[in-house]
Amino acid sequence: MKKNKTMIICFLAPAVILFLLVFLYPIVRTILMSFFKIDGVTDSMDKWTFLGLGNYIELANTSLFKTSMLNLLKIWLFGGIIVMSLGLLFAVIITSGIRFKSFFRAVIYLPNVVSAVALAVMWLQAVYSPQFGLLKTFFNALGLKNLAKIQWLDSDHKFWALLIAYCFGMIGYHMLIFTSGIERIGTEYYEAATIDGASKPKQFVYITFPLLKGVLRTNLTMWSISSVGFFVWSQLFSNVTADNSTITPMVYMYIQMFGAGNTVTERNAGLAAAIGVLLCICVVIIFTILNRLLRDDDIEF
Repeated sequence: MKKNKTMIICFLAPAVILFLLVFLYPIVRTILMSFFKIDGVTDSMDKWTFLGLGNYIELANTSLFKTSMLNLLKIWLFGGIIVMSLGLLFAVIITSGIRFKSFFRAVIYLPNVVSAVALAVMWLQAVYSPQFGLLKTFFNALGLKNLAKIQWLDSDHKFWALLIAYCFGMIGYHMLIFTSGIERIGTEYYEAATIDGASKPKQFVYITFPLLKGVLRTNLTMWSISSVGFFVWSQLFSNVTADNSTITPMVYMYIQMFGAGNTVTERNAGLAAAIGVLLCICVVIIFTILNRLLRDDDIEF
């Protein structure tokens, strides 16, 4: 018995030590840092100045941070509606028995293979360009002069241009998750519904969608995590480091951590840590709500 315990400890020790060093220690340190004023993230603890809840109070009173949180909420809400709706629609179409299923699935997923930087540059220079952009050319060809004159990259339209481009790159990823969920549903349900005279829309409402609750929960959780980590696209669509129309909490955290741009006069790694803690709390709250609202314990395949 003792040999078995020793063997178990020997096998578990590397994984436990790695978990403590790589995952648990940074989490504990970040939470601790959020209560201090810290000039540099690598400063020793004797250089930290205790503030208590000062960093959180400062964030609550900072208009730029509140703007970044509002932008994040719009990305999560409006972007989530677009991505989930189109992703589910494409998944239903692809699993409906159409020809060239693999080809269409690959084409829709293709933007996920391309680097986010390359994809953003394509949208900025080839789609939204005010001189020769695809949208300008398209609207001019249709005779819609007012729409062709829209400056997609000005302060009034830049956020929505950013959101559309980002959603374009995310639909394929979530479509694949929906597709895998639909393909797990037994064909006998649809056969029985067809015999009973149920139309395709009714089959979707009463069979497909209820059996996709778990998959929808997974998709929404993954979307929430990716939205909270929104950084690269915001930077690429901004001419300066902190553009109010596209700034997100991750960008604001980067500014506070490294003192980038001209919106801060000093670095405060403690304030950046507080932002990270708040974002983590947001994800946990969303995950908890989704688990309560989208229960599929009473659904069987």
